[in-house]
Amino acid sequence: MRVQAQYQTEDYNIFDLGAPHPKWKQLREQKPVFHDPESGYWIITRHADIKAVFDDWKTFSSENAQAPMRPMCDAGKQIMKDGGFTVYSGLSARVPPDHTRIRKLAQSAFGPRRFKAIQPQIEAIIDRHLTKIAAAGECDFFRDVAYDVPALVLFALMGIPDADVPKVKDWAASRALLTWGNLSDEDQLPLAHKMVAYWSYCRALVAARKETPGDDFPTDMVRTQAEGGDITDEEIAGLMYSVLFAGHETTTTLMSNAVITLMSNRGAWNAICADPGLIPAATEELLRFEPSIVSWRRKAKMGAKIGGIAIPEGADILLVMGSGNRDAAAFENAEAFDIERHNSRNHLSFGYGIHFCIGFQLAKMELGIMLRELTARFPNMTLKPDQQIDYLHNISFRVPNQVMVDLGLEKT
Repeated sequence: MRVQAQYQTEDYNIFDLGAPHPKWKQLREQKPVFHDPESGYWIITRHADIKAVFDDWKTFSSENAQAPMRPMCDAGKQIMKDGGFTVYSGLSARVPPDHTRIRKLAQSAFGPRRFKAIQPQIEAIIDRHLTKIAAAGECDFFRDVAYDVPALVLFALMGIPDADVPKVKDWAASRALLTWGNLSDEDQLPLAHKMVAYWSYCRALVAARKETPGDDFPTDMVRTQAEGGDITDEEIAGLMYSVLFAGHETTTTLMSNAVITLMSNRGAWNAICADPGLIPAATEELLRFEPSIVSWRRKAKMGAKIGGIAIPEGADILLVMGSGNRDAAAFENAEAFDIERHNSRNHLSFGYGIHFCIGFQLAKMELGIMLRELTARFPNMTLKPDQQIDYLHNISFRVPNQVMVDLGLEKT
């Protein structure tokens, strides 16, 4: 009998998210916890281990969650310093007690009441975009629908004018590359200028809401502050800086990956076309099977063990939630897409513990409405054949470059 060779870590490029699932499976089976010398990170791939690290915020700090994978070069640091870039983090890289204090205040303004109030606007935004693509009969779903819809929804919540959508989307994409990409010094410089502009925009928005209140998140936070809430202007701007990125880029990717997955699993697509009542279950399974965020970072504050492996103090850790979501120990027949799965909600796509995603309800609401409308209008939609779908080169976000679809409408 031929013995399978030990998995070679040099074959595992953490920045390559094109087709990671076979590699993740092999890691779970052979090296579920290992040090990757190329990146310097300890890679964690099993569901139980990832969940345990998320749950132990005292041992495994989130302080490196937003740190650039490749440290900013000196020239880039100077650009940001000269531009007054002082942002620390909204929530994801903070630890208690600051995290507890700020999250409690933010949840009061970014929760079910406001999401329910904006539902008609979400439906109108989706209707406008789907009506537009119907006229053409085909589209790049990523660029023509998913790219703008979550941004327009979030920016309505945040009080951002529609005219500012392109530049805020550009800043968000730049931030993703700067933080989770592997850029040269030269590539970092224009993005450093964009981060200065992004941060200045967030600070100006908070100042504007103090002068002219609106019906939006920054107004709610400014009002909370005025009523005695323990939060500074810089912290409110930091929340804006984080939410304006995380609240739409991830949903754009979720919608795009959902279409790819459902078009590749016609049985599931046909089932939700026939019974929209299956959409909530399908949403959870999509989040498990093909999430937007496939990995996140932590730092060991002390020596510890993960999965029985000793991790040194100060170690940088990469939690591969996309792998954990397909762990056979947590999900039966885990590599299969199954909208009837009973425990899909145990996925780790929104994190776990004190840093569980604050916007999870909004993301699921948007995807649910999108699926409802897509299945009703375009039940015969298919992926265009022979297209090359590539993915953004980074460690955390599985972002397709295109999703070309034929809407399946009768030609007139």
